[in-house]
Parts: sequence; C-alpha cells; structure tokens
Amino acid sequence: MTRTGARKAAAGAGNRPEPAGNGSPLQEPIGLLIASARRRIKQAVLARAATHRLAVQQFWFVVALWERPGISQVELASIAQSDAPTTSRVVCALARRRLVRVDPTPDSRHRRRLFLTPAGERLAQDLSGTAREIRAAVVDGMTSAEQDALRHGLRRVIANLERLEGR
Repeated sequence: MTRTGARKAAAGAGNRPEPAGNGSPLQEPIGLLIASARRRIKQAVLARAATHRLAVQQFWFVVALWERPGISQVELASIAQSDAPTTSRVVCALARRRLVRVDPTPDSRHRRRLFLTPAGERLAQDLSGTAREIRAAVVDGMTSAEQDALRHGLRRVIANLERLEGR
C-alpha cells in the first residue's frame, strides 16, 4: 500500500478527517460551509420577509413569478430548486393569500400557468429590491470567474448528492 493509501485507510478507519496536506490545519468540510451559507441567506431573507408574513420559499417564489410571469409550476420548481410537492404546497398557500393565481393553459388540461395577482405584484415590487440586495451580498467581492467557479462547484455537489441518493 502506498503512503497516501495507508493514510487514507487509517483516516477512514477512525473516521478522522485528513489534514489538508503538508502540515496545514484541517479545512472546514465543504458541506458545513454550504450549510452555513444557506443558513445565513435564510436568516437575511427571513429578517426582511417577516414584515410581509412570508416564509423564505414564499419570498423566492413571489420573486421568481415577478421575474418570469406565466411560468408553469414545473418550471417554478426547477428555478427554485424545489421538489414538486413543496412547490405545490407553497403555490397553494400563496393562492390562498390571493398573491398568486393559477390559470389553465389552452393546450393542456394538466399544465397550469402561474401569475401574480395585483396584490402579489405590489408585494413583488417591494420584494424585488430585497432580492437584488441579498443576491448582491452573496457575491460581493467575487469576480465573475469566482462566481462561475462557485456555480460549477455547487452544481457538481448537487449532482454528487443526487447520485448518492440514487436519483
């Protein structure tokens, strides 16, 4: 067994993380950093959405429908990186609050198009500035290349975890 292989086997046996290499300190696990970033984004949204009595997902769904009126629920789920049942529940909650309306499409009995109601549009106008502020804060100080690399890396993490789950 090579030296690296022996070190990996020893690390795996005790479930200890391996040093980053060459005596440098342990690096934070990427999953931990992602969770921390997600938590901070969620806190920033909640602090601003609470005055409108919106949950985090409701906030982003209203913003997405403001930016892309008339999309389907499937398209909304894809944009919001949400599963179908969650998207359906959030859309129903927004419709009950009369912020979203669901219109049938003429070409399909099953496909529905989503639109903001006038009340939803007024709310979305308020929220769109907040969404821009949060999106800008997330990438503040990053170059375009760094943003592209981060997107690429996060997409790979998502794909890796989907493979792990057998999707």
